[in-house]
Amino acid sequence: MKKIAVFPGSFDPITKGHESIILRALPLFDELYIAVGLNSEKKDFFPLEKRKEWIELVFKNCQNVKVITYQGLTVELCKQLNAHYILRGLRTSSDFEFERSIGQINKKLYSDIETIFFLTAPEYTALNSSIVRDVVRHGGDANQFVPDGVDLTGYK
Repeated sequence: MKKIAVFPGSFDPITKGHESIILRALPLFDELYIAVGLNSEKKDFFPLEKRKEWIELVFKNCQNVKVITYQGLTVELCKQLNAHYILRGLRTSSDFEFERSIGQINKKLYSDIETIFFLTAPEYTALNSSIVRDVVRHGGDANQFVPDGVDLTGYK
């Protein structure tokens, strides 16, 4: 059986922290879906198609990475993709508490799912998409916080 994982998120935008987790997780899975989710409770800063395009560019040389968009429950997406793993990154202990709760609910909804937690590399612990958006929103150069090929210039 293929080992298929889903890494869900808004990736608004993808950061070097996301990239690090994905690259470290790749050897564990036959296929890794980076699933850019539509969250009706969040107002996106960068357009969905642009976020998807950036992620595809960053991982263009990784044959086992697929980038998709989705809406709804992540476990339902996992069922459709025959994925048995959800990949999540943890920066802080509060991330763990939040993600643990979601992981336990996901397990109740889909007993075949396992949530895999990766600790963020120390150099990216303070980095998140909200901070990157705030830098961009206020006219700063946030390109140092995103993977090569992602150009945030021109957004405000």
